[in-house]
Amino acid sequence: MEPKFQVQLKIRKPVAQVFEAVVDPSKLSGYFVKTSSGPLAAGATVKWSFAEAPGEFDVITREVVPNERIVFEWPSDRGALTRVEMSFVPLDASNTLVKVSESGWKPDDKGFEASYGNAGGWMHMMTCLKGYLEFGINLREGGAL
Repeated sequence: MEPKFQVQLKIRKPVAQVFEAVVDPSKLSGYFVKTSSGPLAAGATVKWSFAEAPGEFDVITREVVPNERIVFEWPSDRGALTRVEMSFVPLDASNTLVKVSESGWKPDDKGFEASYGNAGGWMHMMTCLKGYLEFGINLREGGAL
C-alpha cells in the first residue's frame, strides 16, 4: 500500500479569490507560510519557510492551471520528492471546494508516519485559508488582519 492522502474543505469564497490566496506569496504568507520567495507558476521553484520548522523548502512548481489546479513537488523528510496536487472546484459563484492530495513517500513505517503528518499539515493550511478569506484573521498568529 502506497502512503498517500487527500483532504478537502469548503471555502465560502469564489474560486478565483481562493486560488489567488494560494499562488500569491503576499497572501500565502498572511495565513500559512512565514515567507515565500515568489508566486507559484509553472516551471518556477520557490522557497517557503515556516515559523515552526527550520530552514527553507524548495517548492518545484510543475503545473498551474488558473482557478483549477496547482501541482508541485517538494522534499520529504528523507530527501525524496513528494507530489502535491491542489484542486479548486467551484461549487457555485460564492463557494469553492479545495482538495489537496500528496503522494510519493516510501511504503514503510517512516513513509506512513510522514504522510499522516503532512495530511494534518494540509488540513491545518486549509483551515487557516478559510479563516483568512472568510473572516480576515490569521489563525497561526491570532487576531484580525
